[in-house]
Amino acid sequence: MTPYGKVAQAAIASMSCLAEQYSSKAPLRLNSREIGEKRNLSQAIVAKVLTTLSQVGLVTGAPGPGGGYALARKPKEITLLDIVSPFNRLEQTLMCPFGEGWCGTGPQCPLHTELEDLRMQFSDFLSQTTLECFQDHNSP
Repeated sequence: MTPYGKVAQAAIASMSCLAEQYSSKAPLRLNSREIGEKRNLSQAIVAKVLTTLSQVGLVTGAPGPGGGYALARKPKEITLLDIVSPFNRLEQTLMCPFGEGWCGTGPQCPLHTELEDLRMQFSDFLSQTTLECFQDHNSP
């Protein structure tokens, strides 16, 4: 269970695939089809997230034969929060189950404190976890 959407999940899956291939000597580029096949994602969604991630400076792209995408920085310099942020705002993912405008405008709902704690734990997890954890890890 993750408090972010499918596009953000696809972004993490795509970036983890690039992290597995990362080499500081000569970056191995993967195209959206290759990443999609490795992660069982559609090429269209991978292309969409890679375009966005390129715009925010997390990947670099090269067109043509032998082209594709590679990480723009070392895996240890890219957090999961960096990857998720362009697709989801975490403060909106764990919302009051009573609906918008309930907590903060009157009495707090019975789950407010626990949801706020979860939001902080998850934010800490995303900001402290880097793509380095995916290096030397080969998925089935």
